[in-house]
Amino acid sequence: MNDVKQVSNAAGPSDALPANELLLLVYEELRRLAWAKMASEAPGQTLQATALVHEAWLRLTGDKRRHWKDRTHFFAAAAEAMRRILVDNARRKRAARHGGGQQRVALPEVAAAVVENDDKVLVVNEALEKFAALDPQKAELVKLRYFVGMTVEEAAEVLGISERTAKRYWAFARAWLHEEIKAKARGNM
Repeated sequence: MNDVKQVSNAAGPSDALPANELLLLVYEELRRLAWAKMASEAPGQTLQATALVHEAWLRLTGDKRRHWKDRTHFFAAAAEAMRRILVDNARRKRAARHGGGQQRVALPEVAAAVVENDDKVLVVNEALEKFAALDPQKAELVKLRYFVGMTVEEAAEVLGISERTAKRYWAFARAWLHEEIKAKARGNM
């Protein structure tokens, strides 16, 4: 991330960073973050960390006129791209033509079906969209932490807030999202 900071600092507030230049500098960091995120996914996940980064890269560079004002702008866009990719992947896997609500079963363990995290990603995304309407900055922190896999310290740096504030925001966001998800689960019973 130091390369991004260096390039961002070199560019004045009115200068925008070319997307390709910035992405080349942060590609390895994005791969590390995607790998960390994908490591927490359930076994049987078909989307790989490198594929997640490449798909995010394509989405971020699809518009050649797009420029990044600073690291916060870039990482917010990267977090949003990765979130959308994971949500789209979860929705695709749940679609009726892809088996709908069926669960993958490991052959040696026929009695115990493997529960995938697709439902969890979709539930978190739905609650996060509701939370973003109430508090966009805290929602950005959640996106960076949950969908990109950044630490509290990394997310605080990207958002330009103190680590203490980020920890406070994270605690509040987790509690709010937990209650929202719990209330939704009670409503579905």
